[in-house]
Amino acid sequence: MVDIAQQAAINPASARDAATARAHVALTSIDPGQWRALAQRAVEPNGYYLPAWELAVSATARGRSNASALPAFDASSTRLIGLMPVISLWRAWKIPLPALVSAHPYGTLCSPLIDRDAPIEAATRLLQRAREAGAHALVLTDVALDGAAMDVLRQVLGRAGLKPRILSSYIRASLDAIQDGETLLRDALGAKKLKELRRQRHRLEEHGPVVFEVARKPDEIGPALETFLRLEAGGWKGKRGTALVQHAGDATFIRRAVPALAETAQCEIITLRAGATPIGAGIVLRHQDRAFFFKLGVDERFARYSPGVQLTLDLTRHLCADPAIASADSTASADHPMINPIWRGRFAIGDVLIPLRRNDPIVALVHGALVGLNAAHEAARGVVRRLRK
Repeated sequence: MVDIAQQAAINPASARDAATARAHVALTSIDPGQWRALAQRAVEPNGYYLPAWELAVSATARGRSNASALPAFDASSTRLIGLMPVISLWRAWKIPLPALVSAHPYGTLCSPLIDRDAPIEAATRLLQRAREAGAHALVLTDVALDGAAMDVLRQVLGRAGLKPRILSSYIRASLDAIQDGETLLRDALGAKKLKELRRQRHRLEEHGPVVFEVARKPDEIGPALETFLRLEAGGWKGKRGTALVQHAGDATFIRRAVPALAETAQCEIITLRAGATPIGAGIVLRHQDRAFFFKLGVDERFARYSPGVQLTLDLTRHLCADPAIASADSTASADHPMINPIWRGRFAIGDVLIPLRRNDPIVALVHGALVGLNAAHEAARGVVRRLRK
């Protein structure tokens, strides 16, 4: 759409949403039953694009509200076979070019939902829907680079003589939950480290019996969520002002999403208590045979006992003992100091630029703008690291 590019060059303010004005719809217009059915048929699990979660994010979450959707339907136009929540490139990074970016669902995974019963058709129709929206490129952020969704997209792009470009990537920790939990922990941490953690746990028992609890049912998950929110706000996230409960929109989102997912057994709150005192809690999503460790909060008064590690050890045993779970995504940053030594599985996560037309100069402009943006962000992070030293 050269007219969009010309408009962007002349008047960026009026062009900023040009690529999002057509051919895609509000998330709320997607039939929830169709969305849930597609999620169950998806080639790759993504707990953060389940309807109960993403709709709650888009309704109220700070900086993430009002996302649109690229839906793909089968030839009869009655069956939803693909879904990609999106926002404009302007909204994402103030770049006035006609491209769409995967909407960030709070959790760090944006792999789109693609029907495993019709993967090529679904991916083809998703890309065509983006073209009809006026986009010249898609930018998928935080996608599993070797996951099934990207594999299908590569196949479709290859048939059209196109190739995705990786903008950035990192390696993230994951759990192979098919293994025996105790064996996995012993192999990961070693006898000496496990002995030290057992010693800390015995010391913790001086404050009362140490109990690991899992809240799943709707009537029990609400109180467990409030416990998590208090712990998170009482720690370093609260000091930085980034705890969920500190922002009205974020608090509303999480209090809406967690009970809704509990209704379909796709969310649980884990809590570690010493006597009557909760010392650690976390939110875990479930989609198909994969779990997603969303967030963790701890009582820092018990820091000497490593409450986050103790909770993660129990979560590891819990997931490995569950025949419905084959793997777990830490959804953590690269080189995370707590989870990486425990969950030794690894997979690549990255941001990917998907061109929608061959030999398109606008795609080159989008690529150059994003490379420059990444370089600026990396330079800024380097300054912050030096200042902290």
